[in-house]
Amino acid sequence: GFFQSYAVEVDIKDASNATCLYANWMMRFLITYESNNGDYKNTTLNLSSNVTHNGSICGNDTQAAFVAVQFGDGHSWSINVTKNNETYQGEFITLTYNTNDTTVFPDAKKKGPVTVLVKDPSPPVQLNTVYVCHNSYSIEADNTTQIFWNVTVQAFVQNGTVSKKESRCSADTPTSAPSVPPTIANVTTASTTTLSPTPTTAPKPVENPDIGNYSLKSGNKTCFLATVGLQLNVSQDKPLLININPKTTIADGACGNTTATLKLNDGNSTLIGF
Repeated sequence: GFFQSYAVEVDIKDASNATCLYANWMMRFLITYESNNGDYKNTTLNLSSNVTHNGSICGNDTQAAFVAVQFGDGHSWSINVTKNNETYQGEFITLTYNTNDTTVFPDAKKKGPVTVLVKDPSPPVQLNTVYVCHNSYSIEADNTTQIFWNVTVQAFVQNGTVSKKESRCSADTPTSAPSVPPTIANVTTASTTTLSPTPTTAPKPVENPDIGNYSLKSGNKTCFLATVGLQLNVSQDKPLLININPKTTIADGACGNTTATLKLNDGNSTLIGF
């Protein structure tokens, strides 16, 4: 299954009402937090349908541009972008999540806002060029994983018009392994029926999936262990191979007396249950 997520669009105007910074992107956050009983739990923080961008500013030769968005119950995200000669570049990303939001953190031990500061890994971009990255990429810091995809941004826009000249991220290069668009809503149901082999040959994997170590705890005891590399072969108009990345995959689930369930949620919004 694929989770629903909302796109963010920020169009900042200058004093003459001309666009000076434009950004459109999608993101979600995987967060590990301490529960009331001392266990550490994983949760996913998604953007809500109502997002504001109070405090965003254009920036200039001496002042950094600033994009700030607020969403949900006290959550916010921001980035400052600096201009240097003929390029612009993101500097620091600040994520503040609020554990008072019981929908996302139903049993958090510590209540209140938590701020995570991380350096933006994106490369410098030439002025009058729009930065585009359709494939997903992630940033990990302080028990959080920030996942971005479908990114389009241009800071220090000239003459109020977003450029048609693009600078693509490395993840969008033709040699990169394909990633599933998080907005696609396809659900595949397993079947025990033996099917005849299809006449077409499945494409060879670009690379073997990385091995992940996943575990569940019941109290202080580990009740479920899985060491596995996962690759999905999705049948659409064209076969699509997806490697599950352990670095951006969170394990959840439960153990009972006779059954156990392991749920893996990766950074591309793919949910796999065992």
